[in-house]
Amino acid sequence: MLKAAIVLMLIATVISLFSGLFFLVKDDSQSKRLVTALSVRVCLAAITVGLIAWGFFSGQLVSHAPW
Repeated sequence: MLKAAIVLMLIATVISLFSGLFFLVKDDSQSKRLVTALSVRVCLAAITVGLIAWGFFSGQLVSHAPW
């Protein structure tokens, strides 16, 4: 369940990234939609990092890296 939430948050972050790109190209200079898209993207990324940290702390995510 946690992995699905993390994947959904990453997909939402990518969607927000492309919406910000669209607003950067198409909107006029007075529009605040680009700033809103950036704010949403930063919040989504912070939530994603929090979910990953919580997953490692709770033991639901484990690293199988050899180092």
